[in-house]
Amino acid sequence: MPAKLKTYRAKREFSRTPEPAGGVAAEGGNRFVIHKHHATADHYDLRLELGGVLKSWAVPRGPSLNPADKRLAVETEDHPVEYLDFEGVIPEGEYGGGPMIVWDTGTWAPMDDVEKSLRTGAFKFRLAGQKLNGGWMLTRLKPKPGEDEHKKNWLLFKERDLASDTKRDILSERPESVKSGRRIEELAAPPGRRERLPPKPGSLKPGALPGAVKAAPPARIEPQLATQVPKPPGGDDPAGRTGELWLHEIKFDGYRTMAHVADGEVRLITRGGIDWTKRYGDLPQAFSRLPV
Repeated sequence: MPAKLKTYRAKREFSRTPEPAGGVAAEGGNRFVIHKHHATADHYDLRLELGGVLKSWAVPRGPSLNPADKRLAVETEDHPVEYLDFEGVIPEGEYGGGPMIVWDTGTWAPMDDVEKSLRTGAFKFRLAGQKLNGGWMLTRLKPKPGEDEHKKNWLLFKERDLASDTKRDILSERPESVKSGRRIEELAAPPGRRERLPPKPGSLKPGALPGAVKAAPPARIEPQLATQVPKPPGGDDPAGRTGELWLHEIKFDGYRTMAHVADGEVRLITRGGIDWTKRYGDLPQAFSRLPV
């Protein structure tokens, strides 16, 4: 048994849990994953690929884009690299029993020497994920009198850069799995109860909205057009750097097409009002499956 995974394997009965037994992979990988895990309580698990395993921290309140938010991160046992893709339900009664989703994934890079940073307790790194990006910091806390010296507590917080944000709540804004698109409630709920979950954004019927008036859908919708302005748009930057968040925008040539979906029937109409539905191959079929 690989020494790095001894604790991980000792805590699990792999004939009962769908979690991977795994092994120590070749060194040099730089992937990361953040799991959202509903066990005893909701929490997030940060895992960085390092030395052939995943170095792991449990973050009870989850990561924050606000550099002022210092989040407790409890170092846990190393996990196998196969855990990068794990999403599912760990049976009740097993270690960590409950649903788990892949909340974010991508690559990471150290900003200093990793071995020294982990030893000294000041670990800076960068993330390039689908939800989290930019610089991050893990700072190890000294044990308080009477605390277990083997339990390593850290603080996780965001570095101040273009990826930081003092206003966005990324946890409530993006609760879904980047692997399956499902929320953790959808894994946790029994099959017969899933229809009673809160609706996903965009899944509400327009006719159920307050003030909605029943009418035939418009025959034509004009796409929004760009407007020439003398200077770039400003950014909502708390540091007051107006416009510094805006870099550039590429102009893609092509046709502006609006999708009209009603009762499963799809029409793809160009800006000039021409029906090009048949020109888009299988795309109309994909539009017909939208919950609208």
